[in-house]
Amino acid sequence: MTPVRSADLGDGTYRNPVLNADWSDPDAVAVGEDFYLTASSFGRAPGLPLLHSRDLVNWSLVGHALDRLEPAADFAAPRHDRGVWAPSLRYADDRFWIFWGDPDHGIFQVNAERVRGPWSAPHLLKAGKGLIDACPLWDERTGEAYLVHAWAKSRSGVKNRLTGHRMSRDGRTLLDEGRVIVDGDRIPGWFTLEGPKLYRHGGWFWILAPAGGVDTGWQGAFRSRDFFGPYEEKVVLAQGGTDVNGPHQGGWVRTPAGEDWFLHFQARGAYGRVVHLQPMAWDTDGWPVLGDRGEPVRVHRKPAAPPQPVEAPATDDAFPGGRYGRQWQWTANPRAGWTVEHGGDGLRLACVRSADARDLRLLPHVLTQRLPAETFTAGVSLSLESAEPGARAGLAVLGDAFSWIGLERGADGAVRLVHRFAEAVAERERDAAHARVVPDSAGGRVRLRVEVAPGARCRFAYDCGTGEGWRPSGLVFTATPWRWVGALLGLFAVAPEGQGGAGTATFTGFHVN
Repeated sequence: MTPVRSADLGDGTYRNPVLNADWSDPDAVAVGEDFYLTASSFGRAPGLPLLHSRDLVNWSLVGHALDRLEPAADFAAPRHDRGVWAPSLRYADDRFWIFWGDPDHGIFQVNAERVRGPWSAPHLLKAGKGLIDACPLWDERTGEAYLVHAWAKSRSGVKNRLTGHRMSRDGRTLLDEGRVIVDGDRIPGWFTLEGPKLYRHGGWFWILAPAGGVDTGWQGAFRSRDFFGPYEEKVVLAQGGTDVNGPHQGGWVRTPAGEDWFLHFQARGAYGRVVHLQPMAWDTDGWPVLGDRGEPVRVHRKPAAPPQPVEAPATDDAFPGGRYGRQWQWTANPRAGWTVEHGGDGLRLACVRSADARDLRLLPHVLTQRLPAETFTAGVSLSLESAEPGARAGLAVLGDAFSWIGLERGADGAVRLVHRFAEAVAERERDAAHARVVPDSAGGRVRLRVEVAPGARCRFAYDCGTGEGWRPSGLVFTATPWRWVGALLGLFAVAPEGQGGAGTATFTGFHVN
């Protein structure tokens, strides 16, 4: 059974973060009595995760809107910090819509009648380099539709400004060349303005957008009577005297009870960008007030909603029928043959032949999920069915540096328990502990475990089933993020280059506590 890692305290209050994992750049929408949230998925597939809640505190993962990234050939190999950046989720004209910017290709959108799909194929709305953080608005008062987006200087040479367009209601065509509607360079003290979310409220066009950088920035609000401006600005959420650094980039939702709430992220290093929920009100001048007078709250009463089961996105997986759950993503677009169907439970991965077998960061066929909390233990059982010398499989913590523990078939035919790692600057892995032959009495199966402590300090262990119990392996490994992306838990099977199949590895009983 999956352990509950909900922020719900069970007494009518919640504790931030409400999603204590890397649900980066969140955006949310209210549809009837339901709330839905999506987040950046960068180069992993499937992309555009879809989460559901009835109270903004208890969330479950219900699917993904993007099966494969486009253009497909560009994501045949890992692109950890590219792909889907900062999507916006909206509901208009009886459809769900998601817009996002791919910094190397442009602005895309997908849409669906139901959140669980089927979703349309990605449509490239605006091609170009450095176009990011796209958000649409359908103005129900006038029938007009609009789009706003930010810029990535790494691709375009431009940043700190927001560009606006008029758009067709079907979200397929921009109706003008676009104009800069907010120039952060003209606002004293503002820099790295990005992540805009566009709304209509009280006769104003509103843009909620962060600035100042993800680690130390703030959340801003802009308003204008006309979409193309001029806009006036105000800081509406900042760290202040709290320990919530850079409260940054998110979405506003209004509940059926008429309450306003704001979901945003906090950058937490290897843990990624965790999601906080802030109460939202309006001051006498009509500006939003987020949190506790503009500072993030740690504990607060829950939104007014019917009682809900305490819930958090799933982590555990028994791999029933050989299938993996929706919490898993590949590090690139998947290909046929990476998993092997069979009649029982357990995930059977093919030992995919690769020239990059000694560097997990380069492998597209690593099955990953987010670190689910600040402290936790994740374990899985593994057997290696491959007879191929050099074939290996294991449990990994994967980021700009990585470490893994698992099994490897030696040139002498023996199966060994191995533990390896690579620093961020290293081009290949090396041993983190001495290898040991798995005794015949173990039946070729081991249990693997990683314990994660505050600071993302990881301690690996194994149990060969010989009565010795759990044994620690190697020194403490400190997980590191990729650029923009938190560290990941991963399962993999790989073999050296060669001809023909290289066998399989089977994982059973993935469990987090």
